[in-house]
Amino acid sequence: MLNGNTSFWMHDAGLDAPTRPALTGDTDVDVCIVGAGLTGLWTAYWVRQALPDASVLVVEANRVGFGASGRNGGWLSGKMVGLRRHLADGPAGRDGVIDLQRACFEAIDEVLAVMAAYQVDVDAVHSGYLQIARTPSELARVKAAIATDREWGLSASDVDLLSAEQFQERIHVPGVLGALFSPHSARLNPAKLVNGLASIVEDAGVRIVEQTTATELTAGSVTTAQGTVRARTVLRATEGYTSRLAGHRRDILPMNSSMIVTEPLSEAEWAQIGWSGCEGLSGAQHTYFYSQRTADGRIAIGGRGLPYRFGSRLDQNGELDRVTLKQLEHLLIGLFPGAKPTIAHAWCGVLGVPRDWSPSVTYDPATGLGHAGGYAGQGVTAAYLAGRTLADLVAERQTRYTALPWTNRSVRSWEPEPARWLGAYAMYGLYRAADKLEAARGRDRTSPLARFADTVTGRH
Repeated sequence: MLNGNTSFWMHDAGLDAPTRPALTGDTDVDVCIVGAGLTGLWTAYWVRQALPDASVLVVEANRVGFGASGRNGGWLSGKMVGLRRHLADGPAGRDGVIDLQRACFEAIDEVLAVMAAYQVDVDAVHSGYLQIARTPSELARVKAAIATDREWGLSASDVDLLSAEQFQERIHVPGVLGALFSPHSARLNPAKLVNGLASIVEDAGVRIVEQTTATELTAGSVTTAQGTVRARTVLRATEGYTSRLAGHRRDILPMNSSMIVTEPLSEAEWAQIGWSGCEGLSGAQHTYFYSQRTADGRIAIGGRGLPYRFGSRLDQNGELDRVTLKQLEHLLIGLFPGAKPTIAHAWCGVLGVPRDWSPSVTYDPATGLGHAGGYAGQGVTAAYLAGRTLADLVAERQTRYTALPWTNRSVRSWEPEPARWLGAYAMYGLYRAADKLEAARGRDRTSPLARFADTVTGRH
């Protein structure tokens, strides 16, 4: 088993090492984007569409897709990004939140259309996602989530409840009482997506430099160890790595997420499991998991594990700790007890969580400074929309995207240490305890422990 090396997706694509040169000395450009993940690259893509004569430089500390963009679960999902109640507080109001949800749905086909137009194969299957309930309390939460979606304008064609029997027709998982199903999701290989997008923007004239760590962003310049970039417009797209930048240590909490992937399963094992539709599969417990059937017949599954490192420290190469590895193996066996898969690769990474768990896209034309991010784990689709929003703001266009509720919203900072560390560990400790209590008691009510954790962290 390989542990670390960024992720299975990157390793399998032969992208373990940087392939582009670093910055060499000072340079001048019109637009400098910091971060070569999906947010930075989609921003570059849309800036070139809006301002074709602008010179665009993307500065990356390691290599394209090194962060969450190359390590995630591979869900191009229409799930709502952020908390509706926070996003509805702004001038866009309820209608803006509903439009953001619709934009997330539409973005799935739009992303896949861009990839198809440039003949980039990302192993996509657009077949939706499932969220399973295996305890009465989980089923009650699934039903409540669907009811809330209805209140926000979603119909049965957007999200609906499957019975246990209807779910088993798709995937054979023991003990499922029911499941939420939404057609708005596509399974894909995230490394192929982010690296394909990098090639697309380079062909459009965008320059990408790797192994170039930005340390400070100010109006008109980006400071790196390799030189200074002078630019009229400086855009931050660093998500979970934002804490490395001077003055931004408490903007985003780098929440850890962990994954394992199996060796390819046999035809007999797949016959037992089903899953021919390749839907995304997740759970309704508080300690959330997510999974997919890969294009080459593996199971990839992830969860939180070690939630946070003190002082917003980051992993070095995605190596997964032994305790989390065992937890994910146990989860995998519990879902698919008839299969005997061998674990091929394990890894971890960080996602960016703002204090109110809701994203923002900002731009100040007076200073030329902007940023996008804070997706809290829903970034594969949201990054496309955020990049488009940010590009329209830079181009001074008033569009549907600049009217979305995440535009130019302010978010307060996270608490200083040790409060951040204590809060993160307390939250997941309470969630784990709540899951155990709910499973043991068999009631259809969410544990007060989980409600308390939600209140303290501001998640609901």
